[in-house]
This record gives sequence, C-alpha cells and structure tokens, in this order.
Amino acid sequence: MARSTRELRQRRHARIRKSLSGTAERPRVAVSRTNKHISAQIIDDEQGRTLAAASSVEATLKSSTGGNVEGAKAVATLLAQRAKAANITKVVFDRGGFDYHGRVAAFADQLRADGLEF
Repeated sequence: MARSTRELRQRRHARIRKSLSGTAERPRVAVSRTNKHISAQIIDDEQGRTLAAASSVEATLKSSTGGNVEGAKAVATLLAQRAKAANITKVVFDRGGFDYHGRVAAFADQLRADGLEF
C-alpha cells in the first residue's frame, strides 16, 4: 500500500519528536511549511506554552511570500526578534519532518545569523 507524502512526513515528525523536546532553558523551534507559506513557533513543551511565533501570513509580512527562500528568511528574522524580546537565546530546532533543505534550511540559517543558538 502506497503511503501519501503527508503521512510519511507525519511519521518522520513523530520519530523526531520521540527524542526532541523543548524546555524552559532551551525551547523548541517548530517549523511548518506549505507551498505558499511558512510559520514557526518557539515552544516550551514542559509547560505546553508557545513563547513566540511568526508566520508569513501576518500583515507585516504580506509584502513577501512565504513560498520562497527570501520569505522564509523574513519570517526567521521576525521570529528571532520576538525570541530576543522574550529573552530566548538557546533553542532546539524541530524541522517537523520536512527535509532540511531549501526553505527550512534557509530558515534555520537565518535564525543562527540573527543570534539564536542551536
């Protein structure tokens, strides 16, 4: 039986999440992407709280699309600013089962360039 792309991604994500968890000291950066948009949250899994979030759907980022590398970098920059405002410097990166390639890799690289450590 052939598995859908979505199902395979969800299985990869579940496999990753078995060993990856965000704490108060090192929250988790969870990335999600679609064909047109990209979004991310900084999550403390111990308390089950989202500490910061950014998405290409926001009004401030409407000029750039989330469907390309430049849009992913813009969202990453916004998330890094919000993380600094919340005194977050160290995180763990959760690629959400997506390949670490293209927009996801560009997003991670931009977060590192903007001062988040992972």
